Amino acid sequence: MSLEEYLKDKGVWYRFVEKAETVHTLDASKATGIPLARIAKNLVSVTDLGEFVLLVVPGDRRVDLKKAAQALEVRNVSTLPFKDAEAVSGYPPGGTPTLGHKRRMRIVLDQSLLGYDTLYCGGGSRNKILELRTQDVIRLTKAVVAEIAEIPSTVP
Repeated sequence: MSLEEYLKDKGVWYRFVEKAETVHTLDASKATGIPLARIAKNLVSVTDLGEFVLLVVPGDRRVDLKKAAQALEVRNVSTLPFKDAEAVSGYPPGGTPTLGHKRRMRIVLDQSLLGYDTLYCGGGSRNKILELRTQDVIRLTKAVVAEIAEIPSTVP
């Protein structure tokens, strides 16, 4: 099932935004004019127990892995290398959406994203961004909402 078929099947509102091919949120922001804070980084990760999880933070922040581990009630969480992340999610880095993955994963959404009615994320490929209602993401994924992001000392 394609990402768009998944979204239609779930009956949620969505919008794809075409863009130049990018991998990083900063480049996607520049290519689309969408503020960096509105584009979510979707980081495929693994816990010390071997469970795959998705950590979702605003594009202008970085994930705090200790806080993510606390939210998941595990000892450690680490992000996967790009090639491994694609094998788990079914999507290339830069195109990873916040839902509809190849493997079901627990999702932790940074609480700051609740400040927006919609969020932008990877659209299934590196040349699309997907806009979704934040509450639909939480409902469909049963995401844990927690403070897992920190503002980097140098913000682009």
